[in-house]
Amino acid sequence: MNRLKELRENSDLLQKEVAQYLNMSQNGYSSYETERLDIPTDVLKKLADYYNTSIDYLLYRTDNRKPYSKSILKEE
Repeated sequence: MNRLKELRENSDLLQKEVAQYLNMSQNGYSSYETERLDIPTDVLKKLADYYNTSIDYLLYRTDNRKPYSKSILKEE
């Protein structure tokens, strides 16, 4: 299952609700969930913040759902 869809469904949200948060259409957001369109970096940042996770988790670069600690980000 797509991580975006999994996160959305686990939060009991509709595509329409996430799309409203992102200021976009439900159809546009659906294209991200179905991987018909690549997600722009600014949208990835918003989604990671919204779901309290990392962009790496959204992009399948890690299976750890926890977001990175702010102190780790500042060191780099």
